[in-house]
Amino acid sequence: MQQQPVVIDDLATPTFTPEVVEIQTFLGSLAPDLPLTSESLHAAAVAQTGLDDFGPDDYRERLDVLLGAIHVLPLTGAGQVMLHSQLTQHLKNRLLLEDLLGRHPEIRDIELAPPVIIAGLPRTGTTHLHNLLAASGLFRTLPYWESLEPFPLPAEAGVEPDPRRGRCDQAIEFVDQAMPLFRAMHEMTTDHVHEEIQLLANDFSSMLFETLVDVPASREHYLAHDQTPHYRHLRLQLQALQFLDGGRRWLLKSPQHLEQLPTLAAVFPGATVVLTHRDPARVTVSMATMLAYSRRMNLESVDAFAIGRDWSDRLDTMLSTLLKDRDHVPELRTMDVRFGDFMADELDTAARAIRLAGDVVTEEARDKMAHYLDTHVQGRNGTIDYRAGDLGLDVDELTERFAPYIERFLA
Repeated sequence: MQQQPVVIDDLATPTFTPEVVEIQTFLGSLAPDLPLTSESLHAAAVAQTGLDDFGPDDYRERLDVLLGAIHVLPLTGAGQVMLHSQLTQHLKNRLLLEDLLGRHPEIRDIELAPPVIIAGLPRTGTTHLHNLLAASGLFRTLPYWESLEPFPLPAEAGVEPDPRRGRCDQAIEFVDQAMPLFRAMHEMTTDHVHEEIQLLANDFSSMLFETLVDVPASREHYLAHDQTPHYRHLRLQLQALQFLDGGRRWLLKSPQHLEQLPTLAAVFPGATVVLTHRDPARVTVSMATMLAYSRRMNLESVDAFAIGRDWSDRLDTMLSTLLKDRDHVPELRTMDVRFGDFMADELDTAARAIRLAGDVVTEEARDKMAHYLDTHVQGRNGTIDYRAGDLGLDVDELTERFAPYIERFLA
């Protein structure tokens, strides 16, 4: 029996169970010893790895801009500790990558096949298509645990079971307790195929940070700079991951790529890019709701209306950039997929993407994808009643605002 959509009635004033409050209180007690400063973060990364080479130091400016933006936020003590842990992990990932490259300089010479890249706003079917294509077995993908900790600590290299998976299990368990409805919006498991936005964040130039908290100065810095160097850093990490655990061709996915098509063309020439499209008014309401709900993890209070306004502007920027660039990237193989068409024939959409990339849809690959569909029925984790009014948004106004995009890709 299909469940009724859940109405989130605590976006602005989040409530938590006593068990979660107890964990938050404990984390908050650690905050005085974990300040969000560059010195504290770097010291923690060095202490936890035993390494001290972070690679090219241009990232320090971007980190400082990010920290400056974070410092004005009403963080909870627990939020401060969680952000400290996350930013420290990005620095640890840099240390571990440099150590690996120092021991295996041949990594830089590894040839990457042109990847298949899914680019679309959240809530447009990108995650479903990503997982469907991954199920084919034709691609190298990034499970969630590996996206968080792509390179093992020296003392943990070769240890089984991999301690990185165990740490990811614990983190997801807490998220499921603190945000029980998030799974209905965006399923996350330890082995769930994940996007590479986490890897991009290791160079501190990524949309990831602006989804976590409101950091306008960091966003402006990101938008004002060419992202090609940071995508080259992503490419280097993919080479390192391929060295560690093999893989024939990467399957990538991130909303961020929508406004970076020329960068993708420069760094991954010959890549296949699948662009997903859905009613942007509906997408804006859905995405802003998800972000407002998830920010309870870090903030004392959540301004859902401000998030609605902010992300209406942000998505407008992304889609306007896509409109400008879409027909000017001959170095890429591209296809556009409307959400309704995808839902009408999921296997056909996946098969067309595989063929466009120059691969063959084997009977085994098709059977694996069909099995994935049979075991991942839409709405199995529940559904959310997304309400524009909860975010101070008006669907008709959004539709008018996004008219150029709608006419180009959805008319």
